[in-house]
Amino acid sequence: MNEQSLSRRLARVAAHVPLGARLADIGSDHAYLPVALMRRGLIDAAVAGEVALTPFQAATRTVRENGFAQRIIVRRANGLDAIEAEDRITAISLCGMGGETIRDILDNGKARLDDDARLILQPNGGEQPLRRWLMENGYRIVVEEVLRENRFDYEIIVADRSGPVTYGEEELFFGPLQMHIRSAAFLLKWQRLLRLKQRTLQGFDRARQVVPEEKVQTMERQVAWIEALLADSLDASR
Repeated sequence: MNEQSLSRRLARVAAHVPLGARLADIGSDHAYLPVALMRRGLIDAAVAGEVALTPFQAATRTVRENGFAQRIIVRRANGLDAIEAEDRITAISLCGMGGETIRDILDNGKARLDDDARLILQPNGGEQPLRRWLMENGYRIVVEEVLRENRFDYEIIVADRSGPVTYGEEELFFGPLQMHIRSAAFLLKWQRLLRLKQRTLQGFDRARQVVPEEKVQTMERQVAWIEALLADSLDASR
């Protein structure tokens, strides 16, 4: 992967960045995403934020070598501290981190979140607490995707701040859009997770005395949700 040929995961993230956006890519690593979008003329400006020195240096090099130093600002900063008011950011991407990490970055940087800025998020697990944060902070999920790449399932969540929104517990667990669309990739993901959770429950049974009952009940409830969703999807396909 490089700025000319994005991974399938980042290519799908790129597809959800609005045309002409002023993008803040937080945790930008090599800055491949903003540079690829700039090379294609799809964004007007960008900030590539990195907190660690080595990826910050890599991002700076990628931007410089592609001739975009005047249009993509690389900043070494923690989370949304990379964004300044004068950047006039209209879209923010956070990719390749745990959902809880993305949630914490958004929560710690609330003061830098413009009401009109679209969030394009690609969590590596932890989608449920991330969706809960979005709901509790007035963000409506407008796009959800599930894709599989290199034997991993990835989710992309796109959200706009729209005011109060309410999702049920199952919607937070599966994703409010995907649980109704039920794409092939989504169903395959949950088939795999069902087997994993069933094995985990079997392990709980053998160690019930040392596993908190609340944790067992949560897992049993999730297994029941998955089984019901998959059974309903199978019936609907017949």
